[in-house]
Amino acid sequence: MSQIDTAVENPASLAKAITELSSLLAERLSTSAAVRDHHGHDESFHKTYPPDAVAFPQSNEEVAEIVKICARYRLAVIPFGTGTALEGGVSAIHGGLCIDMSLMAEITRVSAEDMDCTVQAGVTRRQLNDYLRDTGLFFPVDPGANASIGGMVATRASGTNAVRYGTMREAVLSLTVVTSDGAIVTTSTRARKSAAGYDLTRLFIGSEGTLGVICEITLRLHTIPESIAAAVCGFKTLKGAVDTVIETIQMGVPIARIELLDEQAIKVINDYNDYDYPHVPHLFMEFHGSQASTQEQAETVQELAAEHGGNGFSWALRTEDRNKLWRARHDFAYATLAQRPGSKILATDVCVPISRLAECILETKADISSTGFSMPIVGHVGDGNFHVAPTVFPEDKQEMALVDEFHDRLILRALEMGGTCTGEHGIGLGKKQYLLRELPSAVPLMKALKKALDPDNIMNPGKVI
Repeated sequence: MSQIDTAVENPASLAKAITELSSLLAERLSTSAAVRDHHGHDESFHKTYPPDAVAFPQSNEEVAEIVKICARYRLAVIPFGTGTALEGGVSAIHGGLCIDMSLMAEITRVSAEDMDCTVQAGVTRRQLNDYLRDTGLFFPVDPGANASIGGMVATRASGTNAVRYGTMREAVLSLTVVTSDGAIVTTSTRARKSAAGYDLTRLFIGSEGTLGVICEITLRLHTIPESIAAAVCGFKTLKGAVDTVIETIQMGVPIARIELLDEQAIKVINDYNDYDYPHVPHLFMEFHGSQASTQEQAETVQELAAEHGGNGFSWALRTEDRNKLWRARHDFAYATLAQRPGSKILATDVCVPISRLAECILETKADISSTGFSMPIVGHVGDGNFHVAPTVFPEDKQEMALVDEFHDRLILRALEMGGTCTGEHGIGLGKKQYLLRELPSAVPLMKALKKALDPDNIMNPGKVI
């Protein structure tokens, strides 16, 4: 087995590394079974693989010293944010050290004039927006979970606002990263654009901890809109809802959020939170701008919806009403799990060009019907990204085989339509085979980059490639 496949493991080296790490961190290094188990899995169905120990650093310099120790003993390093990811990216499949970034949770700088800020990797998105509230600014990337900013960078997170504000790729100006040899590297400056050298910032965005440990992030911020209006609209058919989305985007309407929930997803959130939406496909929408512009956007989309069987808008204008509406969408994963207590979620997230969205969703819906298995569909459909969310009992081999076969068909369908196997969850453990199918000529280059930046393969080994 080559070095690119697995980190080198040695019990004697592990013991020496733990001793040195204990001297450095004292009580901020844990080898307890409960702590290790907690850090050996995310929210997905993937098996738990606990690390050998968990470190809780408080500074970039401590992270660097931790990585230097791990490099000396060739001990795997697995960065950990909040554990809310969905592709097994934090599982310590070769053991090693988990670096939990939760104690690095300071917002170190906010510049209202420049509309940017710098945060440590353990800051969560809700923490940041609570801090920013009085500045008139906000951070728009919203994957649903209260994820850490470092984790969102590592997985190139997206979410409900991406159709207007973009993903983490667009949100990040600069990173401070600790590389596999313990060097502290700043990838760029705060300038809004630069042509200085390789774009190292975007190399680390989406790298899932395989190239380095993300410690600090400088982010673009946005002005809180003068007017925010949210609305819900039910549709007679799934096709009508999707066609409304496609025409909204093609007409250039700058809608902030446009989320699809099929009738199964609506039933799930009704059961979980005592909502009473009709059991038909719905769009959840939000419009940002001036009073005049939000009204114009809403009128345009209302007309499109009516043409495609929409039954009128139910509005949420007050902050508390909007929060209630979006809580229904954000709680979807937990609502789905509640339908089958003790199950795990296999949430896939393909993305296709917007012109193929209706075709892909309708073919997927027919495929789901043929399986006889309940699989709700939700999606950030404004950018062609949708999720199918079956809940499974991993120990049930027959059930897993059925869902795995469906999952395979779904991804191949998306790839055949010019799409991707993951719009926002990342590759992690679960989608390595599909990355090779999607980008066959690029994966060898990715392996070369990995080898160059992490020659001993200590950084989250076994993930992505």
